Amino acid sequence: MAFFVYILYSEKLDKYYIGATENVEERLAKHLCNHRGFTGKAADWCIRLTEFYPDKTAALKREKQLKSWKSRLRIEQLIDQRTHKVTS
Repeated sequence: MAFFVYILYSEKLDKYYIGATENVEERLAKHLCNHRGFTGKAADWCIRLTEFYPDKTAALKREKQLKSWKSRLRIEQLIDQRTHKVTS
């Protein structure tokens, strides 16, 4: 079963959130619902990046790696690299 690692961004908090899931859209909807967790502090989370992985183990390994960076700059560089479009 496919899994995804995702990075969300909240403009209100000016923070990133990294997670892993089978269904990114469903998971985003849960983050946007009023709850007590970290993402419950804002309702403007948007998906900045998704990465596909063939299984849960690989996705969780990547999620752990990204979270270990603890570097906003590295996360933003990753997002920029993956979303940069070359124009001619």
